[in-house]
Amino acid sequence: MISIEVVGTVKSQWGEGAIWWKGFLYYVDIEGRRVHRFHPETGEEVSWDVGQRVGTVVPREGGGLVFAGDDGIFFLDEKTGDITAIADPEPDKADNRFNDGKCSPDGRFFAGTISLVKKTGEAKLYRLDPDLTLHEAYAPVTNSNGIAWSADGKTCYYIDTPRKEVLAFDYADGLLSNERSVISTAHHDTSPDGMTIDTDGNLWVAFCHGACVCCFDPRSGNELRKIDLPCLETTACAFGGADLEDLYVTTGIHNSVEEEHAGRLLRIRGLGVKGLVSNAFAG
Repeated sequence: MISIEVVGTVKSQWGEGAIWWKGFLYYVDIEGRRVHRFHPETGEEVSWDVGQRVGTVVPREGGGLVFAGDDGIFFLDEKTGDITAIADPEPDKADNRFNDGKCSPDGRFFAGTISLVKKTGEAKLYRLDPDLTLHEAYAPVTNSNGIAWSADGKTCYYIDTPRKEVLAFDYADGLLSNERSVISTAHHDTSPDGMTIDTDGNLWVAFCHGACVCCFDPRSGNELRKIDLPCLETTACAFGGADLEDLYVTTGIHNSVEEEHAGRLLRIRGLGVKGLVSNAFAG
Protein backbone atom coordinates (compact mmCIF):
# COMPACT_ATOMS: atom_id res chain seq x y z
CA MET A 1 0.00 0.00 0.00
CA ILE A 2 1.46 3.33 -1.07
CA SER A 3 1.17 6.21 1.39
CA ILE A 4 1.87 9.90 0.83
CA GLU A 5 2.49 12.19 3.78
CA VAL A 6 3.64 15.72 4.45
CA VAL A 7 6.76 15.79 6.63
CA GLY A 8 8.64 18.52 8.44
CA THR A 9 7.39 22.04 9.05
CA VAL A 10 9.17 24.01 6.31
CA LYS A 11 7.04 25.62 3.59
CA SER A 12 9.29 26.55 0.70
CA GLN A 13 8.44 29.07 -1.96
CA TRP A 14 10.05 26.75 -4.48
CA GLY A 15 11.58 23.57 -3.06
CA GLU A 16 14.17 21.74 -5.18
CA GLY A 17 17.35 19.66 -5.17
CA ALA A 18 16.47 16.82 -2.78
CA ILE A 19 19.35 14.53 -1.78
CA TRP A 20 19.77 12.00 1.05
CA TRP A 21 23.08 11.88 2.88
CA LYS A 22 24.03 10.13 6.12
CA GLY A 23 20.58 10.17 7.67
CA PHE A 24 19.56 13.65 6.53
CA LEU A 25 17.44 14.93 3.66
CA TYR A 26 19.00 18.06 2.16
CA TYR A 27 17.10 20.33 -0.22
CA VAL A 28 16.83 23.97 -1.23
CA ASP A 29 14.23 26.70 -1.48
CA ILE A 30 15.22 28.49 -4.67
CA GLU A 31 13.16 31.63 -4.21
CA GLY A 32 13.48 31.59 -0.43
CA ARG A 33 17.27 31.57 -0.88
CA ARG A 34 17.80 28.85 1.69
CA VAL A 35 19.39 25.44 2.07
CA HIS A 36 17.45 23.05 4.34
CA ARG A 37 18.44 19.92 6.28
CA PHE A 38 15.76 17.60 7.64
CA HIS A 39 16.32 14.70 10.04
CA PRO A 40 13.24 12.49 9.80
CA GLU A 41 14.07 10.41 12.88
CA THR A 42 14.18 13.39 15.24
CA GLY A 43 12.20 15.97 13.27
CA GLU A 44 15.15 18.39 13.51
CA GLU A 45 15.22 21.03 10.79
CA VAL A 46 18.12 23.39 10.11
CA SER A 47 18.19 26.13 7.46
CA TRP A 48 20.89 28.40 6.08
CA ASP A 49 20.17 31.70 4.34
CA VAL A 50 22.67 31.78 1.46
CA GLY A 51 21.72 35.24 0.19
CA GLN A 52 20.89 34.23 -3.38
CA ARG A 53 18.54 31.97 -5.29
CA VAL A 54 19.99 28.49 -4.92
CA GLY A 55 19.27 25.65 -7.34
CA THR A 56 21.04 22.66 -5.82
CA VAL A 57 23.03 21.38 -2.87
CA VAL A 58 25.30 18.33 -2.50
CA PRO A 59 27.45 16.95 0.34
CA ARG A 60 31.26 17.01 0.48
CA GLU A 61 33.09 13.82 1.39
CA GLY A 62 35.19 15.70 3.93
CA GLY A 63 32.18 17.42 5.51
CA GLY A 64 30.08 20.42 4.67
CA LEU A 65 28.14 21.18 1.51
CA VAL A 66 28.46 22.56 -2.00
CA PHE A 67 25.67 24.66 -3.45
CA ALA A 68 25.10 26.49 -6.74
CA GLY A 69 22.89 29.47 -7.42
CA ASP A 70 22.66 32.97 -8.85
CA ASP A 71 26.31 33.83 -8.36
CA GLY A 72 28.05 30.54 -9.10
CA ILE A 73 29.24 27.62 -6.96
CA PHE A 74 30.08 27.82 -3.25
CA PHE A 75 31.10 25.80 -0.21
CA LEU A 76 28.80 25.97 2.83
CA ASP A 77 30.08 25.11 6.30
CA GLU A 78 27.20 23.44 8.16
CA LYS A 79 28.67 24.24 11.57
CA THR A 80 29.38 27.95 11.11
CA GLY A 81 27.22 28.88 8.12
CA ASP A 82 30.29 30.33 6.42
CA ILE A 83 30.13 30.53 2.62
CA THR A 84 33.19 30.33 0.37
CA ALA A 85 33.06 31.14 -3.35
CA ILE A 86 34.50 28.59 -5.77
CA ALA A 87 33.60 29.62 -9.34
CA ASP A 88 31.13 31.65 -11.39
CA PRO A 89 31.13 30.68 -15.08
CA GLU A 90 28.40 33.08 -16.23
CA PRO A 91 28.88 36.44 -14.47
CA ASP A 92 27.82 38.27 -17.62
CA LYS A 93 24.46 36.46 -17.92
CA ALA A 94 22.05 38.26 -15.59
CA ASP A 95 19.12 36.16 -16.82
CA ASN A 96 20.82 32.86 -15.97
CA ARG A 97 21.35 31.06 -12.67
CA PHE A 98 22.41 27.59 -11.61
CA ASN A 99 19.62 25.06 -11.35
CA ASP A 100 19.74 21.34 -10.54
CA GLY A 101 22.88 19.27 -10.06
CA LYS A 102 24.36 16.13 -8.47
CA CYS A 103 27.72 14.42 -8.00
CA SER A 104 29.02 11.58 -10.14
CA PRO A 105 30.21 8.31 -8.56
CA ASP A 106 33.81 9.48 -9.03
CA GLY A 107 33.21 12.59 -6.93
CA ARG A 108 32.73 15.30 -9.53
CA PHE A 109 29.96 17.90 -9.16
CA PHE A 110 27.76 18.39 -12.23
CA ALA A 111 25.42 21.39 -12.18
CA GLY A 112 23.75 23.28 -14.98
CA THR A 113 22.30 26.70 -15.57
CA ILE A 114 18.85 27.81 -16.65
CA SER A 115 17.80 30.67 -18.89
CA LEU A 116 15.15 32.40 -16.79
CA VAL A 117 13.86 34.16 -19.90
CA LYS A 118 13.67 30.79 -21.70
CA LYS A 119 16.20 31.72 -24.37
CA THR A 120 16.88 28.49 -26.22
CA GLY A 121 20.44 27.19 -25.92
CA GLU A 122 21.59 29.98 -23.61
CA ALA A 123 22.57 27.69 -20.70
CA LYS A 124 25.14 24.94 -20.07
CA LEU A 125 25.91 21.92 -17.91
CA TYR A 126 29.16 22.35 -15.96
CA ARG A 127 31.52 19.98 -14.15
CA LEU A 128 33.45 20.93 -11.02
CA ASP A 129 36.40 18.62 -10.47
CA PRO A 130 37.87 17.79 -7.05
CA ASP A 131 40.78 20.16 -7.77
CA LEU A 132 38.13 22.93 -8.02
CA THR A 133 38.62 23.52 -11.74
CA LEU A 134 35.38 24.16 -13.61
CA HIS A 135 34.69 22.75 -17.08
CA GLU A 136 31.88 22.79 -19.63
CA ALA A 137 30.34 19.32 -19.61
CA TYR A 138 27.52 19.67 -22.15
CA ALA A 139 25.95 22.46 -24.19
CA PRO A 140 23.85 24.08 -25.41
CA VAL A 141 20.88 23.64 -23.06
CA THR A 142 18.00 25.86 -21.99
CA ASN A 143 16.88 24.57 -18.58
CA SER A 144 19.43 22.19 -17.08
CA ASN A 145 17.63 19.87 -14.70
CA GLY A 146 17.67 16.31 -13.33
CA ILE A 147 20.84 14.24 -13.51
CA ALA A 148 21.62 10.71 -12.28
CA TRP A 149 24.10 7.88 -12.78
CA SER A 150 23.64 4.14 -13.16
CA ALA A 151 24.82 1.88 -10.35
CA ASP A 152 28.00 0.96 -12.21
CA GLY A 153 28.74 4.63 -12.91
CA LYS A 154 29.08 4.03 -16.65
CA THR A 155 25.88 5.79 -17.76
CA CYS A 156 24.74 9.34 -16.98
CA TYR A 157 21.11 10.37 -17.43
CA TYR A 158 20.21 14.01 -17.94
CA ILE A 159 17.20 16.28 -18.48
CA ASP A 160 17.12 19.57 -20.37
CA THR A 161 13.49 20.33 -19.51
CA PRO A 162 12.13 21.93 -22.73
CA ARG A 163 13.24 18.90 -24.74
CA LYS A 164 10.78 16.69 -22.81
CA GLU A 165 13.09 13.72 -22.89
CA VAL A 166 15.80 12.00 -20.89
CA LEU A 167 19.22 11.82 -22.49
CA ALA A 168 21.80 9.16 -21.75
CA PHE A 169 25.56 9.41 -22.10
CA ASP A 170 28.44 7.02 -21.65
CA TYR A 171 30.39 8.28 -18.65
CA ALA A 172 34.09 7.94 -17.86
CA ASP A 173 36.64 10.22 -16.17
CA GLY A 174 34.25 13.16 -16.07
CA LEU A 175 33.42 13.04 -19.77
CA LEU A 176 30.01 12.56 -21.37
CA SER A 177 29.94 10.80 -24.75
CA ASN A 178 27.66 8.84 -27.08
CA GLU A 179 24.61 11.04 -26.51
CA ARG A 180 21.23 9.40 -27.14
CA SER A 181 17.61 9.92 -26.18
CA VAL A 182 16.28 7.04 -24.06
CA ILE A 183 12.94 8.34 -22.72
CA SER A 184 10.33 10.67 -24.17
CA THR A 185 8.04 12.50 -21.74
CA ALA A 186 6.11 14.24 -24.52
CA HIS A 187 2.93 12.36 -23.60
CA HIS A 188 2.84 14.44 -20.40
CA ASP A 189 1.72 18.01 -20.93
CA THR A 190 4.04 19.07 -18.12
CA SER A 191 7.76 19.64 -17.55
CA PRO A 192 10.25 16.92 -16.52
CA ASP A 193 12.24 18.31 -13.61
CA GLY A 194 14.35 16.61 -10.93
CA MET A 195 15.27 12.94 -11.23
CA THR A 196 16.66 10.01 -9.23
CA ILE A 197 17.41 6.34 -9.88
CA ASP A 198 16.57 3.10 -8.07
CA THR A 199 18.49 -0.16 -7.65
CA ASP A 200 16.57 -1.70 -10.57
CA GLY A 201 18.06 0.97 -12.84
CA ASN A 202 14.74 2.74 -13.33
CA LEU A 203 14.47 6.54 -13.29
CA TRP A 204 12.00 8.51 -11.16
CA VAL A 205 11.15 11.92 -12.61
CA ALA A 206 9.25 14.73 -10.86
CA PHE A 207 6.97 16.68 -13.20
CA CYS A 208 6.76 20.40 -12.56
CA HIS A 209 3.19 21.68 -13.13
CA GLY A 210 2.19 18.00 -13.28
CA ALA A 211 1.40 16.96 -9.68
CA CYS A 212 3.16 13.64 -10.12
CA VAL A 213 6.29 11.56 -10.07
CA CYS A 214 6.73 8.94 -12.79
CA CYS A 215 8.99 5.90 -13.05
CA PHE A 216 10.59 5.05 -16.39
CA ASP A 217 12.68 2.16 -17.69
CA PRO A 218 15.55 3.79 -19.64
CA ARG A 219 16.29 0.51 -21.47
CA SER A 220 12.87 0.33 -23.11
CA GLY A 221 11.76 3.94 -22.69
CA ASN A 222 8.49 2.76 -21.14
CA GLU A 223 6.69 4.52 -18.32
CA LEU A 224 6.18 1.96 -15.56
CA ARG A 225 4.34 3.88 -12.85
CA LYS A 226 2.76 7.25 -12.13
CA ILE A 227 2.27 8.51 -8.57
CA ASP A 228 -0.20 11.38 -8.31
CA LEU A 229 0.62 13.99 -5.66
CA PRO A 230 -1.34 16.79 -3.95
CA CYS A 231 0.76 19.64 -5.38
CA LEU A 232 0.96 20.87 -8.96
CA GLU A 233 4.58 21.96 -8.65
CA THR A 234 6.45 18.72 -7.92
CA THR A 235 10.07 19.60 -8.53
CA ALA A 236 12.59 16.97 -7.40
CA CYS A 237 12.77 13.55 -5.75
CA ALA A 238 15.29 11.48 -3.80
CA PHE A 239 15.23 8.11 -2.09
CA GLY A 240 15.96 8.22 1.62
CA GLY A 241 15.31 6.59 4.95
CA ALA A 242 17.27 3.85 6.69
CA ASP A 243 16.91 1.43 3.75
CA LEU A 244 16.53 4.05 1.01
CA GLU A 245 12.95 2.87 0.49
CA ASP A 246 11.18 6.21 1.03
CA LEU A 247 10.86 8.66 -1.85
CA TYR A 248 11.05 12.30 -0.76
CA VAL A 249 9.58 14.91 -3.10
CA THR A 250 10.08 18.69 -2.98
CA THR A 251 7.31 21.02 -4.11
CA GLY A 252 6.74 24.68 -4.93
CA ILE A 253 3.91 27.18 -4.63
CA HIS A 254 1.90 27.72 -7.83
CA ASN A 255 1.61 31.35 -8.88
CA SER A 256 -2.19 31.31 -9.05
CA VAL A 257 -3.58 28.06 -7.60
CA GLU A 258 -3.92 27.80 -3.82
CA GLU A 259 -3.00 24.35 -2.47
CA GLU A 260 -2.83 23.27 1.17
CA HIS A 261 0.46 21.39 0.86
CA ALA A 262 2.22 23.47 -1.79
CA GLY A 263 5.85 24.14 -0.85
CA ARG A 264 5.96 21.27 1.63
CA LEU A 265 8.20 18.22 1.66
CA LEU A 266 6.36 14.99 0.78
CA ARG A 267 7.31 11.41 1.61
CA ILE A 268 6.06 8.42 -0.38
CA ARG A 269 6.22 5.00 1.27
CA GLY A 270 5.36 1.52 0.08
CA LEU A 271 6.77 1.76 -3.44
CA GLY A 272 8.60 -1.55 -3.05
CA VAL A 273 11.86 -0.26 -4.51
CA LYS A 274 15.10 1.15 -3.12
CA GLY A 275 17.31 4.01 -4.21
CA LEU A 276 21.06 4.12 -4.71
CA VAL A 277 23.37 5.74 -2.18
CA SER A 278 24.04 9.38 -3.13
CA ASN A 279 27.45 10.56 -4.24
CA ALA A 280 29.43 13.31 -2.54
CA PHE A 281 31.88 15.88 -3.91
CA ALA A 282 35.46 14.67 -3.51
CA GLY A 283 36.99 18.16 -3.38
